[in-house]
Amino acid sequence: MRRSLTASLAAVLLAGTTLWSPLATPSAWAADRTPLLMEGKKTLYQRVLSRPGAVLKRQAGDGPGAQQPALTRFYVYGRQMVGTQAWLEVGLTAKGKTDGWIQEEFTLPWKQQLTLAFTNPAGRDRALMFKERQDLAKILEADDPGKQEEPLLKAAEAGKPSPQVVSIEPATYVDISKKFYLLPILDAEETFSGPGFRVRMLHIASVSAKDEKANTPPASASVLKNFRAAVVFVIDSTLSMDPYINRTRQAVEQITTKIDKAGLSDRVRFGLVAFRSSVQATPGLEYVSKLYADPEQTRDGKDFLKQVAALKGATVSSAKFSEDSYAGVMEALDKVGWTNFGGRYVVLITDAGALRGGDPLSSTKLDAEQVRLEAQHRGVALYTLHLKTPSGKQNHAEAEAQYKALSTHPLLPNPLYYPVDAGSVDQFGKMVDTLSETIVAQVNGAYRGEEVAGSARSADPNFGKEPPKDDAARMQRDAAMLGQAMQLAYLGRTEGTSAPPMISAWLTDRDLKKPEVATTDVRVLLTKNQLSDMQQVLRSIADAGQAAQLSPNDFFSRMRSAAVVLGRDPNAINDPKAVKLADLGLMGEYLDDLPYRSKVMDIDQQMWSSWSISQQQTFLDEVNRKLRLYQIYHDDVDRWVALDGGADPGEAVYPVPLDALP
Repeated sequence: MRRSLTASLAAVLLAGTTLWSPLATPSAWAADRTPLLMEGKKTLYQRVLSRPGAVLKRQAGDGPGAQQPALTRFYVYGRQMVGTQAWLEVGLTAKGKTDGWIQEEFTLPWKQQLTLAFTNPAGRDRALMFKERQDLAKILEADDPGKQEEPLLKAAEAGKPSPQVVSIEPATYVDISKKFYLLPILDAEETFSGPGFRVRMLHIASVSAKDEKANTPPASASVLKNFRAAVVFVIDSTLSMDPYINRTRQAVEQITTKIDKAGLSDRVRFGLVAFRSSVQATPGLEYVSKLYADPEQTRDGKDFLKQVAALKGATVSSAKFSEDSYAGVMEALDKVGWTNFGGRYVVLITDAGALRGGDPLSSTKLDAEQVRLEAQHRGVALYTLHLKTPSGKQNHAEAEAQYKALSTHPLLPNPLYYPVDAGSVDQFGKMVDTLSETIVAQVNGAYRGEEVAGSARSADPNFGKEPPKDDAARMQRDAAMLGQAMQLAYLGRTEGTSAPPMISAWLTDRDLKKPEVATTDVRVLLTKNQLSDMQQVLRSIADAGQAAQLSPNDFFSRMRSAAVVLGRDPNAINDPKAVKLADLGLMGEYLDDLPYRSKVMDIDQQMWSSWSISQQQTFLDEVNRKLRLYQIYHDDVDRWVALDGGADPGEAVYPVPLDALP
């Protein structure tokens, strides 16, 4: 019997990870036991996911049993045949404790702890899930995959699915970093779509938790009446910035006056963070970054202006032309209560480049890519207004590259980067006015029910086809797209959705009409031990690389020594055919066969020796930035997920984006 497509997939949330009913008895404990190894692996244990109907029994084939939630993860400790039926002895943890037996046909093998997260569906078609691999492959092999998909998509959206389609992506967005859901990837393979775009075909399983609101029609219009937005300006407050500080204050005063008169001061709140540079190098700067106005604490426009009244440019020059811009952005990301807002915007304003993560004066030790990932984790859109003043001419190109990387957003074809020619205060003011007014208009429209998000098709049909004529038009278009995306995310958080009890399906990670747009984000679930192991490996590479800069030909031999210290396989270390870092077995098997290519592990002695000192240092800086990012992951307890219901704290996992791997 086919399942309804109207139930979306978003509430697969944690199904099977907290509802487990144990059957273990004292005799089931065996501290000296370990799970079975995967075939061909030396450290990876066999894992399975339970299917609907799985029953955990004391003994294989008989005895009392307890129904198990679908997609509960178990380690496999033993296998046994009872008649014609295969049974698995399983445990929630890898610590030697077995919990019973499950019939193998009610499990799915999970070779890699990969899970899928949908990207925000604004501005693209919703992803279809196909019953069979060949159904999806046939469409991808067509000359125009988007055209082939169109009738299937329309039928699915209308609730009349075609036979080859089993489900469709939710219309609203669920942020996996805030509400974890498990869509395990059972298999992944790369192929080409249409005219030659590289895409992945993903085989997934899905299960939903029971949701009493499953049959309740969405109340998008009424829900969006509570939609609020925060706009936080992160402004360079160094020696030359007073005119821009004053013009920002003026823009906020003008827009908040209109908001306050309309009685909507609670709909949009403004905040401000100021930043400078290292106070160790220049004590007269007074601070590196400072939160002047918290949007959650500002009551209205007058209150905002009161809180930022004391803000002025520094009275001394910084040690370098580049400032600690990333410190200002991270201050805004870390100190503002973004969960209280549906619309989340940070607007960086500066006339200088950013101190790189490897710079001794950097307080964050992060670079643009890592800060951008942190913004995406919080659902924050990062704008940059780059003041190209004459005094910074030599720095313009470097700063532009940094801020384009910082302001890249997965939904948009171009970064949220807007240059201000010659640092014109008038042009800058118009940009701030346009951005503020566009965001306010969107929030007020949602409040009045004029534009209710709920379908990607409600986006501008010309999006990505007709480039805007000027920066103001592009800013309005980008803000409209982001506004819709944030409304979809807000609805996903507040309405709740449900899914079919169990599906097994194939989908692609790219929009078939616009293959440059991602529909999914693949995450690998790493334990704290695995994350710590990655940190140790990268730290060893950083140390060996730093030492080898004086004698480049020693780099690989130093890495061989590091592999010994890390306890890697002696056969791999001593293999004369080992020429790349990957050949030394430095990275654990938990990263084997993942659908990504490692930049770090592809390095060999010849490549290292061919690089200049500056190229080597660029590589080492990237390694160090990854180390800093992993430390952030490790320290943020809210991001760790217990797939075993908390039975073993060491088994908690973190959904690491593939882009964040070494």
